Amino acid sequence: MEDAVFDVEMNLESLSLCGILAGDHGLSFLWRNCKNVKKLQLTSCESIGDYSSFSRFLKCLSGLQELELTTCRSIIDVVLLNLAETCVSLDSLLIYDGGSREGLLQFINQSRCSLRRLDLRLPLDLDNSHLIALSENLNFRGLVSLRLQSCCLVSGEGLKAFGRAVADSLEELALINCDVVQREPGLLTTLGQSLKKLRKLDLSYNDMLLDKELASMLVSCNCLVELKLRGCGRLTNATLGSMIRSRNQLQYIDIKHCCGIEVDGVEFFVLNAPRLRRVEVEQSKLCEVARRWAWNKFIEVVY
Repeated sequence: MEDAVFDVEMNLESLSLCGILAGDHGLSFLWRNCKNVKKLQLTSCESIGDYSSFSRFLKCLSGLQELELTTCRSIIDVVLLNLAETCVSLDSLLIYDGGSREGLLQFINQSRCSLRRLDLRLPLDLDNSHLIALSENLNFRGLVSLRLQSCCLVSGEGLKAFGRAVADSLEELALINCDVVQREPGLLTTLGQSLKKLRKLDLSYNDMLLDKELASMLVSCNCLVELKLRGCGRLTNATLGSMIRSRNQLQYIDIKHCCGIEVDGVEFFVLNAPRLRRVEVEQSKLCEVARRWAWNKFIEVVY
């Protein structure tokens, strides 16, 4: 199958591979004949088979739009550095559970693509240098979504620099289980003041997040339609009251596993949020009055 006489272009637009090991062979045929891929997913891959054919494969992906790398630490440099040189069409990048601090930094500095969505779960491989590099690369000024999960080496300095750079474009921000949220008081206030166009905010599993910190951000986020606070155990009914007073456009809210939020707070919010369309909350926290109101107003309730 290695002879080119057997080659036939597959015309695949989406390619997902899982569990490629260092000793696996026979992938060269695949790399040579999948040149129209727009979405590439690699999961738990230790190797890419023949390096030269894989490198040529990446250089041919002029139309690649989405890349997802999950638990692929040993091959991430190869993938990112090749794409940084040749790919200008990449729109969305996801890297979970195993990155390369230096490889990602080189990709950010050298990439010519106009990336719009970036999703990173890299507890030990993402720091301020990456966020500052993102803010300095003019190609990333159109970023509309940044999602960070468990990124414990990031500080307020990097997030503030990034926020200033993408203030005119960013519509979605996720800081999930990122201790910088509670480690640096005033950070959320500054981000809210910079990110006036924010429509989606996810602060889930920041279990030390306080009402006043969240309220100080929400007062500036007048375009917000989606808010996720799942697992923020120190938030109370005061947070729901501040949402109503901020007069935002909230349509979707997730307040599951927020043990400080009680039945009367949920009732007040459901009855007074004029644009609400969906709420995720424990069944035990939704009283009969709120349940009937939701039914009559076509508000979806997810337990």
